[in-house]
Amino acid sequence: MYRAVLFDLDGTLADTAPDLGHALNLLLERHGRPVLSQETLRPYASHGTPGLLGIGFGLTPEDPRFAPLRQEYLALYEAHLVTHTRLFAGMAELLEQLEQRGLPWGVVTNKPERFALPLMERLGLRNRAATVIGGDTCPRPKPHPEPMHRASQDVGVPPAECLYVGDAERDVEAARAAGMNTLIAAYGYLGEHDRPLEWNALGIIHSPLDILAYLD
Repeated sequence: MYRAVLFDLDGTLADTAPDLGHALNLLLERHGRPVLSQETLRPYASHGTPGLLGIGFGLTPEDPRFAPLRQEYLALYEAHLVTHTRLFAGMAELLEQLEQRGLPWGVVTNKPERFALPLMERLGLRNRAATVIGGDTCPRPKPHPEPMHRASQDVGVPPAECLYVGDAERDVEAARAAGMNTLIAAYGYLGEHDRPLEWNALGIIHSPLDILAYLD
């Protein structure tokens, strides 16, 4: 049924929360604020700088202090991009299985290309992925379906035959709008207020290898 598998990056393909949180704590220290535990920060790792600066500084993107702090944060994160980031357990084996089956796979993330492309490179995956769509690759990021359509074109597989895996509601919204079925990565960065059972996904997985059951 599916001839390609597409992944979100943060919280689905790779566990990037340790480096995202570390950069935020460096920023908090720089501004004389107490650091936060990784357990506190982890659910916000899929929500980009709005989520991280929101939990760290209580700011929204509309606050005039947000933009300069965002630039400061991104510079810190760029310097610690893959210090502790790793693939989730089972993901390396899954990617090998997909490649052995001749199924192309790729990434559709809201992470800007400035970070997504070098991160994939340093994980040894950039040349293996059939596509890497960043948050600024297309004019509109997820939950708009445009990045999903672009990825479908890149892998040469119609949306209906692509399976998308993500860990946030906007992942499901974007994929459904593009005509793709979705799986929710429960091993990712779901927060206590998330209600994945209400997102109308195809299923919820607890390990990357659980995806194989949907490909047989």
